[in-house]
Amino acid sequence: MRLQTEKVESEGPVSFVTSLSSKAGIDQKTLKFCYDRLHSLLLTLEVTDTDEFLHIQAVCDFATLVGTYTRGFSIIIEPFDERMPHIPDPVLQLSCLDASLAIKPVFQRFQSVVITSGTLSPIDLYPKLLNFNPVIIQSFTMSLTRDCLCPMVLTCGSDQLPVSTKFDMRSDPGVVRNYGRLLLEMVSCVPDGVVCFFVSYSYMDAIVNSWNEMQILQDIMQHKLVFIETQDVVETTLALDNYRKACDCGRGAVFFSVARGKVAEGIDFDRHYGRLVIMFGVPFQYTLSRILIARLEYLRETFQIKEGDFLTFDAVRQAAQCVGRVIRSKADYGMMIFADKRYNRHDKRSKLPGWILSHLKDAHLNLSTDMALHIAREFLRRMAQPYDKAGSEKKRTLLSQADLENMEAQATAGF
Repeated sequence: MRLQTEKVESEGPVSFVTSLSSKAGIDQKTLKFCYDRLHSLLLTLEVTDTDEFLHIQAVCDFATLVGTYTRGFSIIIEPFDERMPHIPDPVLQLSCLDASLAIKPVFQRFQSVVITSGTLSPIDLYPKLLNFNPVIIQSFTMSLTRDCLCPMVLTCGSDQLPVSTKFDMRSDPGVVRNYGRLLLEMVSCVPDGVVCFFVSYSYMDAIVNSWNEMQILQDIMQHKLVFIETQDVVETTLALDNYRKACDCGRGAVFFSVARGKVAEGIDFDRHYGRLVIMFGVPFQYTLSRILIARLEYLRETFQIKEGDFLTFDAVRQAAQCVGRVIRSKADYGMMIFADKRYNRHDKRSKLPGWILSHLKDAHLNLSTDMALHIAREFLRRMAQPYDKAGSEKKRTLLSQADLENMEAQATAGF
């Protein structure tokens, strides 16, 4: 009955349960134990193959969450797809707006909890989002024997036209051409693997098509093979496997991926699989998403977090997540290019993790394609030189057996 609405509706769990109770006679307590009762029933019937019950499990999960929580969730009913408004296609979505609900049981169960990550930046926003009072907040730099990271902020192409994926600029032929020329110049001098991240699948498809029409894609393939992430898991896994093979045999390859996609979240491009990563644009969420709008409203009312602050924090965190794929050990090295003029602004750049900012020199800001190419060549030449992996006395990153014994002796003497 609720899906027969002709307009988009959004409401909290309390009003949804009240409406369900008045129209169907199902109260909150009944909903709350749906998951447990289904689980008990399947065990009693000794059902081992639960795949055919996935749909009813999803319904029970939905009912249990709605019956358990009175806040922090939003039920959104969309009567049709915006692309085809004349065809009824109702969708009921349950969206979690409060991340603190997921981690609350952890805080309740354990006396001490350590949260650590390379992308917890800005670090002071996490206590608000997760609703806890930290005892210690500390940010550490990376202990490296050499400057093996080279982040750069590129703001314009060789023709000095600014580059950005802002909505009013992303389709500009000059921006598309400059992005293509940047990639072409880089693949001509960077060995092994190059990874490119785009802000969305639709933008990646559009820009790759444009590069193909401009003959830029063919020029890139003269230097390296090109592989593309798709929304199909099997295709993406196959593309990743062939990308690694191309890097292993010395041919080198380029991998096109999407921020917030499968590759950005959990695939490492260590060693020769990733010597350069280019982040094309700032990966903001789709701001017209009804789920995002509901979450922004909730964060503003509950935690007093401004919409702009959260959107920028989330976008820069995603960018850091993407470029962080390129460096996975002390012996590794790689370059990062943030290709968007907005990264040159302090309010955006300052939200990058400290381990990136500590290597981001003033001379590597506000670059053109030519300047970035020069810096890349100098960096690769420097990385090709032999070095002491254990580090000098001032930059020790590996402890010897003697060091460990000395530390143990000092600790024992302290007691």
